[in-house]
Amino acid sequence: MYENYYHSNGTPMYRQRITKQQAQEIALKRVPGTIQHVDMDLENGVLVYEVFILTPDNRLFEVEILAKSGRILKVEQENDFD
Repeated sequence: MYENYYHSNGTPMYRQRITKQQAQEIALKRVPGTIQHVDMDLENGVLVYEVFILTPDNRLFEVEILAKSGRILKVEQENDFD
């Protein structure tokens, strides 16, 4: 059933192009602060990094970054801390 899902070395076929570290650096250039959490999510068939940043003035932002290219898709202020 999943024979085409992984290459022989066990890596997913839809491998991302940028690393988690690169995604964090891109996000911090857009929203300066402290990274609280980083997720990778599959949205509409596309891998996206979700980087949550706490700014010095205590606001929480989510920066969505396209894993394939590093392009920022969305910057959004979060209303809660969960």
